[in-house]
Amino acid sequence: MSRVPGWLGRLGAGLTEMSERLDERRAEVEREQVEQPSDAPPPAPEPAVPADPAPTAEAVAPPVPRPAPSAGPRPDPAEAVPWGVRVAAEAGWRLLVLAGTVWVLMRVISAVQLVVFAFVIALLVTALLQPTVARLTRRGVPRGPATALTAISGFVVIGLMGWFVTWQVMENIDTLSNQIQSGIDDLRNWLLKSPFHVTDKQINQIAKNLREAIGANADQITSFGLEGVQVIVETLTGILLVFFSTLFLLYDGKRIWEWFLKLVPAAARPGVAGAGPRAWRTLTAYVRGTVLVALIDATFIGMGIYFLDVPMAVPLAVFIFLFSFIPLVGAVASGALAVIVALVTQGVFTAVMTLVVVLAVQQIEGHVLQPFILGRAVRVHPLAVVLTVAAGGMVAGIGGAVVAVPLVAVTNTVVGYLRVYSEEMAMNRTTPVAESEAVPMTTAEPASPGARADG
Repeated sequence: MSRVPGWLGRLGAGLTEMSERLDERRAEVEREQVEQPSDAPPPAPEPAVPADPAPTAEAVAPPVPRPAPSAGPRPDPAEAVPWGVRVAAEAGWRLLVLAGTVWVLMRVISAVQLVVFAFVIALLVTALLQPTVARLTRRGVPRGPATALTAISGFVVIGLMGWFVTWQVMENIDTLSNQIQSGIDDLRNWLLKSPFHVTDKQINQIAKNLREAIGANADQITSFGLEGVQVIVETLTGILLVFFSTLFLLYDGKRIWEWFLKLVPAAARPGVAGAGPRAWRTLTAYVRGTVLVALIDATFIGMGIYFLDVPMAVPLAVFIFLFSFIPLVGAVASGALAVIVALVTQGVFTAVMTLVVVLAVQQIEGHVLQPFILGRAVRVHPLAVVLTVAAGGMVAGIGGAVVAVPLVAVTNTVVGYLRVYSEEMAMNRTTPVAESEAVPMTTAEPASPGARADG
């Protein structure tokens, strides 16, 4: 019993000594942390000195937080967009600019539509009459009289054609009206006896609906009649514009073309100067070929319907000639008109025979005459012709349908030449040629409506 208090005393003294050592170590660590910089790594922990009988303790410093890594530079936004999207965007805004330009141009043309159509028709007439002026000047006739004689003769012939058609229609209008009424009665009797089971009540209902439609649109018909004076005034104005434009183009077309070239930028002037003569040759070939093909169509179809005893065969032939200037559509419309007149005046058999004549002549025209007469100068795909005529008719009516195909033919020629010209210029820039071997480029003299031409 006397030894227990001594053991407890030694244990207490050991614990007290170990506690003092721990306090000294903690104070030393805190002092080192205060003196050490914040970005320096913490010192390695030192092992504690264990007491005699007591367990060892280890002081660990708290971890120092590390700064977050900085973000790198962001990529260019244009490089983040896919290549296909960038190409589509580049093409898209250019197409928008082009569409806006075309829209503004169409608005300007619609505002001065009469002037534009008069000038385009004058170009077509000039392309038709210019070879005659060239022949007369080569035979010694001064250019002024040759131009006046050709222009006046051409317009006199056109006026006589219009007068002849009007005279024939007015002379035969009573007979034609009686024949049409008789044909309608025959058609009605045929429908009543036909296997279509059409009744007299249904036919009367159709006639009643037609009368009601005419009565409902009486105001529009009246207003159309009142606007006839304005139409006549615009027609006379257009004829005068066509006449004077044709006269000046025949007489002074070369200087007009040279003046136009001065408006073209100098860098593009050689290409335009070379494209002009080719465009004019294409237009001349188109007009002369179309006139010849229309004349053949009108002659043979007119002879066919004349021998079939269809009334007003000659006026119908003139209509076929005029409508032939509208490719594809004009031939169909004029042929349908001849078939309808034959149907209501001479019956079903004559109408069928007229249809056979029209189809035969048009097939010969499409597969023999046009490829032989027009050739490759104005070759345009039939689908392009149909779409062009439809677009021209929707935009500007009959006049747009007439000028659409020659416009496309000329544009095709100009674009093809400019493409070849640009390729040749690029090759000349990339392929150096010695000065002694260089061949000077000669630009063809810009043929114009008033320039001399063969044939």
